[in-house]
Amino acid sequence: MGDNAQSMRTWGVSDSLKLYNIENWGDQYFSINPTGNLTVHPRRGEGPGIDLMDVIEEIKSQGIQTPVLIRFQDIIRHRVVGLNEAFRKSIAEYGYKGRFQGVYPIKVNQMREVVEEIIEAGRPYDYGLEAGSKAELTAVIAMNLTPQSLIIVNGYKDYDIIKTALLGVKLGKRVIIVIEKLSELYQVVAVARELGVQPLIGIRSKLYSKGSGKWESSGGEFAKFGLTTPELIHAVKFLKAEGLDDCFKLLHFHIGSQITNIKTIKDAVKEGTRIYAKLRKMGLNLEFLDVGGGLGVDYDGSRTSFDSSINYSLQEYVADVVYSIKEVCEAEEVPEPNIVSESGRAVVAHHSVLIVNVFGHIEVGATPIAFEESADEDDVVKEMRYLSQNLTNKNLLEHFHDASSRKEEALSMFKLGFLSLEDKAKVEYLFWQICKVIAKNATGVKYVPEEVEAMTKHLADQYLCNFSVFQSMPDHWAIQHLFPIVPLHRLDEEPSREATLVDITCDSDGKVSKFIDLRDIKDTLPVHPLKANEPYHLGFFLMGAYQDIMGDLHNLFGRVNEVHVFLDETEPGGYYIEEVIKGNNIAGVLSWIQWSATDLAKKMKEQIDVKVREGAMKPREGVDFQNFFENVLNGYTYVDVEKQAEFMKKLEELFQASGVSLGLNAQSGASGTSQAVSDVQNMNDYRH
Repeated sequence: MGDNAQSMRTWGVSDSLKLYNIENWGDQYFSINPTGNLTVHPRRGEGPGIDLMDVIEEIKSQGIQTPVLIRFQDIIRHRVVGLNEAFRKSIAEYGYKGRFQGVYPIKVNQMREVVEEIIEAGRPYDYGLEAGSKAELTAVIAMNLTPQSLIIVNGYKDYDIIKTALLGVKLGKRVIIVIEKLSELYQVVAVARELGVQPLIGIRSKLYSKGSGKWESSGGEFAKFGLTTPELIHAVKFLKAEGLDDCFKLLHFHIGSQITNIKTIKDAVKEGTRIYAKLRKMGLNLEFLDVGGGLGVDYDGSRTSFDSSINYSLQEYVADVVYSIKEVCEAEEVPEPNIVSESGRAVVAHHSVLIVNVFGHIEVGATPIAFEESADEDDVVKEMRYLSQNLTNKNLLEHFHDASSRKEEALSMFKLGFLSLEDKAKVEYLFWQICKVIAKNATGVKYVPEEVEAMTKHLADQYLCNFSVFQSMPDHWAIQHLFPIVPLHRLDEEPSREATLVDITCDSDGKVSKFIDLRDIKDTLPVHPLKANEPYHLGFFLMGAYQDIMGDLHNLFGRVNEVHVFLDETEPGGYYIEEVIKGNNIAGVLSWIQWSATDLAKKMKEQIDVKVREGAMKPREGVDFQNFFENVLNGYTYVDVEKQAEFMKKLEELFQASGVSLGLNAQSGASGTSQAVSDVQNMNDYRH
């Protein structure tokens, strides 16, 4: 009775919130409204939410196609203010005598609109910027920061970088060049003398403490950057000998990105502060202690030290940093430094959502034709059919083993020429129908044999998504980093399908087959069945850090369309679209690899003209072909889903008029029915 009541219970929004764990990873920025649509709350739970489906409809009305990246600039502002206010609160609470002066490392997301939003939000706090390359420095040095804001220069440095940084000092900016290796120190001193300017110098120290998570190897004594303790002592002696010891303003350390464990952070801060304290006792007038980056984001909402999570909150991180520095400084009896952090991921990750549309699916075992039983079919087919018609709860595992054996036997027979192609197709089809029944019966069972569990994973649908993993989710492809993925609508309906996601590249790696889960990593994503001629949209969340800038040109897909959304409660829907940035067209991405669209169009015209002169093509037809080709060159690199849906509808109508049913539509893959399907699906004792 309890099971029946549970199965008949109406699915609701609260169930979807729990299933996709939105309330945990969403950090109050994301929720579901009563209509079942995903909503965004840029002020973190305050005020009404922005319905993402409303935004999608508006951008569609403006001719903007998916995939599209939506930036909520108000979230950036909220994150910057939240970080600075958290430090102010802890500094006041602990009676800390220094101040907090954070910098945003633009490598995390160098988009101009993102950086400008951070600068404006951070202006009351003298929030600065960090550059790690020549190109980044040229952008950062020109920004209109407050006079007290810091510009931190990290990474390998050549003459141009050093001179650019020192010119910034001449302009009155607080540009601190962080020494990563000893040779850079000598170069800085030489260029400073050439320009007649007193440099502001920072030194990065290698700690024994290492980070935790996927980027653990970027810290520790074998890290790529930083000075060892002997090198640090040598640098201090060199500066004193040159009379530049007062130029040494900042001690820096960094133990890795996305640090998952708060204990790791505390250990590193204590070690770094101890070095700072000893340097102060050596007579150096250091002003700043830069604790680097590493403040993580809870991508899966589990609040654990798992790679895709963190076991601490923003306030806990800040409190531990402030308290640990104060504790060591008091013990060493040295002044407490101004605290610098280079938090980037935690500032920008939440602000952007990638919207993709699903335009089809591949269902394992589906067939567009019926495989009826025939008298002349091989014994191996008859044996497989017998297994499919005689499944019970008691023999599921036994019949799975038998079916697997028959399938292998059929393959061997086919290779040797003893089995027809049609019989081979029947065996494969019946095998997967048996697997589907076994998988359904295994649902909810406490112990599922490993081979059945492995088979069940292969039964998941493949949802065809209009995007490129390599362009939009490079960290997922490269290091299996997880991002929350959620349907944007129909969240008041139970998602009855399980799927992996495949992109439109021609690469087998172009897929998403690992998903967030509270306890582990899931192999499939719960999704809704696709409906004919109805769009189905998925949102990829917490995409604002690194993904924008690290994407590549695999298959020449290029950047996606982008819109910037701002809160405005006086507008319909509570928002307005401030800017639309068109994604790359085909001509644009071709130009990056030395292909000229003009030249290609000219070459195509020459070939068409030849065919027109030969009489193989009519002049009007040639003009139409040329116009079509040039329109494609200037079009979006991704699938035009609306045009494709219209084409598939016409295709179905065309063949139906001829008395042929293709079993296709714009939203779903091939499907078919046969008596075998009915036999299997209507078996007795189907449910536990």
